[in-house]
Amino acid sequence: MLYIIGDLHLSFAANKPMDIFGGAWDGYTAKIERGLSALTVADTLILAGDTSWGMSLQEALADFLFLERFPCKKLLLKGNHDYFWDTASKMKRFFSENGINSLDILHNNAFVYDGAAICGTRGWFYEEERGGDHDAKMILREVGRLRASLDAGRKLTDGELIVFLHYPPLYEGYRCDPLVDVLREYDVKRCYFGHLHSHARARAIEGLYGGISYRLVSADHVEFRPVLIE
Repeated sequence: MLYIIGDLHLSFAANKPMDIFGGAWDGYTAKIERGLSALTVADTLILAGDTSWGMSLQEALADFLFLERFPCKKLLLKGNHDYFWDTASKMKRFFSENGINSLDILHNNAFVYDGAAICGTRGWFYEEERGGDHDAKMILREVGRLRASLDAGRKLTDGELIVFLHYPPLYEGYRCDPLVDVLREYDVKRCYFGHLHSHARARAIEGLYGGISYRLVSADHVEFRPVLIE
């Protein structure tokens, strides 16, 4: 089965736990462990960004080893707090050198599950906007990465193209038109995203919008249980 969850914010070595926010985040690592324990070696889990607070691959190692305990295949998407992120070759070499065999990277590429293409990128969000050329450059880069992923998916299968982002492409009062336009251009019907927590979750746009079904999957929004993609 194919599952997704975002924003685990693991912090075994970085000493930046989310428990300080209280509420749903109390004891969150135990909740994550219970949720992931239901998955099997036959399952694939997409991690929609903000997986670890580690500032480097080495600092994130304990978090990766925690994830490695669960037998499912895991596809890692970049989030805005994933400061450990490096080139694909360096990350894959690091995983291999440390016995991490179940984790791969969704970045400028695509995977196939049961005839459907798994595609995605980080995206861009209004809270990151600085104005002028910087935003234009970042949005253009993310559009290019999304296109590269969707093109890779089309080469792998004639089936559905499913998109996974970290940032929401739509939000109450905000729409990242270039990314939404790409979703429509490629006839994407389903888009999953994370990033939003606490009161911001209430402003998420979920359900059918413009012919595309959107769903928020940040960990605290889905009670730290992976969401089944049917």
